[in-house]
Amino acid sequence: MGSLRTWSLAIAAGLLVAVVTHQRSTAFADSLQGGSSPAPLRLASTAGPGGTAAAPEVTGLPDFSGLVERNGPSVVNISVIEKPQQSNVMQWNGNDPLSQFFRQFQMPPQQMPPERAIGSGFIISTNGYILTNAHVVDGAARVTVKLTDRREFPAKVIGMDKRSDVALLKIAAHGLPAVRFGDPSKIKPGQWVVAIGSPFGFDNTVTAGVISATARALPGEDNYVPFIQTDAAVNPGNSGGPLFNMQGQVIGINSQIYSRTGGFMGMSFAIPINIALNVKDQLLKYGTVRRSRIGVEVQDLNQQLAESFGLGIPHGALISGVDPKGPAKLAGLRPGDVITSVNGQPIERSIDLPTIIAELPPGSIAHLGIWRDHKATIVDVRTVLLHGRGTELASNGSVHGDGGKLGIAVRELNPDERRQLHTRGHLVIEGVSGPALTAGLQAGDVVLGVNGMRVDTVEQLRRAVAKAGHSVALLIQRDNAQIYVPVDIG
Repeated sequence: MGSLRTWSLAIAAGLLVAVVTHQRSTAFADSLQGGSSPAPLRLASTAGPGGTAAAPEVTGLPDFSGLVERNGPSVVNISVIEKPQQSNVMQWNGNDPLSQFFRQFQMPPQQMPPERAIGSGFIISTNGYILTNAHVVDGAARVTVKLTDRREFPAKVIGMDKRSDVALLKIAAHGLPAVRFGDPSKIKPGQWVVAIGSPFGFDNTVTAGVISATARALPGEDNYVPFIQTDAAVNPGNSGGPLFNMQGQVIGINSQIYSRTGGFMGMSFAIPINIALNVKDQLLKYGTVRRSRIGVEVQDLNQQLAESFGLGIPHGALISGVDPKGPAKLAGLRPGDVITSVNGQPIERSIDLPTIIAELPPGSIAHLGIWRDHKATIVDVRTVLLHGRGTELASNGSVHGDGGKLGIAVRELNPDERRQLHTRGHLVIEGVSGPALTAGLQAGDVVLGVNGMRVDTVEQLRRAVAKAGHSVALLIQRDNAQIYVPVDIG
């Protein structure tokens, strides 16, 4: 009898749990049914033992249908026919009888068939201006824009800027639905975003995710874009499409993904819309994009480098190289200076500097906040127009150690070796061990300075290391690049 009562109670409890679960599932399903605006994420918390709050329970998700309904017609499909490339299949020798036969009858050389490519874009004005990626339309013989109402228009490429990967198109149409713009400076990691585009040619595909990071620097020679990183799914064909915030405003242009397979792996990158609009304005005004430079190479500071230069918190752009013919050299800037601001605007990371300098008019004065010799100062530099990239070992002779503190063996370079290496340095590393090996120094690196001070002799290097604290910032030249390497010497 006791066991029967126990089974009855267990069945009743199970039914109660099932009813509660069904009610919650129904409420969750109802919350996903349409809506004119995104619904906020609702959390319900329950009290735990002793009245403490338990972990919040998710009972709803955002509804993006209203955002997509309003903005979907502004997103376009872009198809490109690329210029045909001459095939290498029929490159005959001039003495080949077959080659002479084709020349005699004036038959054209064989060409590869034109390739089609698909991308995305979005309408920024009612009279037909459209933004997309430069790589979508680069090398195009013909560009066609298709709207969501299935109308198609030939598009003219007004201009493109490969450094920022932004292109401006124009179609002959009026009364078009245009997007609204948001402020990328106000976005935060964790906020919802929506991407609309044509992945693999599927028009107006909607994906959603969150902002993963802001001002993300990506590898490249010309890095002027602090990318917005998201986990919204972006695939081939999404390039050039808009990234929306929850207010339905465009905050970026989807441009790149990080992938080891060629497909989406959870990391996509968008160009902030304020940078794209600046490019658009210049393309309309000048037909090209004019950027400024001051002639420095910079890198980020970590905690060890910051301590080496007397900075409490790592921030700013550390100068690792100065163009000997550039404006920074004329203004007295030197490796080891840390640029902390431009015209009062703080520089938190090295990526901030080229972005801010590039947007200044060429020929203008940039007031740079500089940290030098453990104190702050101001240096004025006149910017110049950026044209190109704008950049900023044989073993012989006696080898000297540094007493084991740093862990390198160096020797002095003779004039011929310095010319061969295209270096202004005098000391080359012959061997590494201990702290230097851990820090990543290599044989063949040329030592240029220690903690912002130039060193030309072994004795100067020894004195500089002896005066250093627990960490040394060693300026080296490796190949054609100058970088600071922090070495923890205990």
